Amino acid sequence: MALNRPPFLLDFYRLSENRPTHTGLEGRIADIIMEPLEAQGYELVRVQVMGTETPTVQIMADRADGASFTIEDCEAVSHLLSAVLDVEDPIDSAWTLEVSSAGIDRPLTRTKDFNRYAGFDARIELNFPGPGNRKRFTGKLVGADAETVRLTLEKDEIVELRRTDIRKAKLVLTDALIAFTTQPTATN
Repeated sequence: MALNRPPFLLDFYRLSENRPTHTGLEGRIADIIMEPLEAQGYELVRVQVMGTETPTVQIMADRADGASFTIEDCEAVSHLLSAVLDVEDPIDSAWTLEVSSAGIDRPLTRTKDFNRYAGFDARIELNFPGPGNRKRFTGKLVGADAETVRLTLEKDEIVELRRTDIRKAKLVLTDALIAFTTQPTATN
């Protein structure tokens, strides 16, 4: 599906298509860490800030080369982002940094995640009621573009959900997903 956007917006959508979208404090943190993370060969999956008195900043990342995210990667990303966030200081109070892989039943935050895991079960929750006046959907991913996620529900009904309406989306842990994610990565 081609993007129907003014030419000056096409570069923005090409850049953001494989990046997660965040708002508020999480958006500020994502903006701060995105370039240093990508420069070291990693991709941001999600930023989540939890708690209020001493918040935890949770960063989920992937390796850009598609290889498994190891404990050494967690350590490298943690050191990198700790230094970057200490300098930029986006949170006024004390906070804790937590770095992890996205895991097998990962959150789906980028267009490429929805497309890579097409055919696998996912759970999607919307901010507002969507098709059929529902907020929660479980089904098989069909795919996504910059604006829409497609999901096959029971009875082979395909629904289209606006990406901007999605509160959270994640894969459902199944034997098929475990088998898929534990296959060795092919290299050329």
